[in-house]
Amino acid sequence: MATRRLGQQTICLPMKPAICAGAACVGPKEGEGPLGAVFDRVMEDELYGQQSFELAERQMVLDAARMAIQKARFRESDIQFFMGGDLLNQIISASFAARELAVPFIGLYGACSTMSEGLCLGSMLVDGGHADHVLCVASSHFCTAERQYRFPLEYGNQRTPTAQWTVTGAGATLLSLSPRTAPMARITHVCMGRVVDLGVTDANNMGAAMAPAAADTLLSLFEDTRTAPTDYDLIVTGDLGQIGRSLLLKLMLEQGMPLKENACQDCGLLIYEQEQDTHAGGSGCGCSASVLNGYLLPRLQSGELRRIIFMSTGALMSTTSSQQGESIPGVAHAVVLESPVEKGKN
Repeated sequence: MATRRLGQQTICLPMKPAICAGAACVGPKEGEGPLGAVFDRVMEDELYGQQSFELAERQMVLDAARMAIQKARFRESDIQFFMGGDLLNQIISASFAARELAVPFIGLYGACSTMSEGLCLGSMLVDGGHADHVLCVASSHFCTAERQYRFPLEYGNQRTPTAQWTVTGAGATLLSLSPRTAPMARITHVCMGRVVDLGVTDANNMGAAMAPAAADTLLSLFEDTRTAPTDYDLIVTGDLGQIGRSLLLKLMLEQGMPLKENACQDCGLLIYEQEQDTHAGGSGCGCSASVLNGYLLPRLQSGELRRIIFMSTGALMSTTSSQQGESIPGVAHAVVLESPVEKGKN
């Protein structure tokens, strides 16, 4: 009998796995945004000293992973599972980085939901006693994603107003039951999302494709845990952008679970200024991964935030499915994060 399961989709984690450390490496455009100062490393250019954009993304993954391990005062050999993914075919950024780290690797693909997917699975491994230390990583790169999913950069095509800008960034989070440093946060619940598809076919409007999945996961989490939006300081979605966030607010209102605008934020809107011409905001696996590790975890560690929902969202399309006229399935996975600081002590 699954004693830790609450309802259909949510898992309770009684051991409350600790987030020991987080690290984020981003590109120059992200460094120029409003969160630029919180990231561990900002690349000087998109190539990051490498011969190709794909090699640059791989190096971002390695640097973020090693920074997180170092911050947590672990060695690479202490890591028992490395869980990671990206947007490239056969998740080559994560898998080739895992080759360098030489630790057991679990490759993940959840599109832009990969960071929260890794946290869900990694925390269950730790809580269940299957691992002591798990590293979760996700990345994306504007230049690699553009030429895989859309057009060569040299083409200079016009972007639609609903389009989102793929974040150049990588985030790494180290989970453990026996942290060697003060925890940044603890994971108390995870909610694995269902694939939801309402027939959106426009690959330049991923926010509309992902918003229904985000609403579905939130509603399931609230029902399974018997909580409401007001029980959380903040609900942070991953990559909905302006269009998707507006749709999420509308969908939740229709379901009788209204979200306050100031208590529902999106990583794709937090990472860029409006003047940076990213149209509907940011997206990509590295979007929520870098914002979580650079911006949200320090606020939980300080006690500024007490309890939040972190939910990355993914558009599960491919170039093949888009060319064949398929609609875009969406998915969203959520984790409940709590501050390690006791009330009244911050």
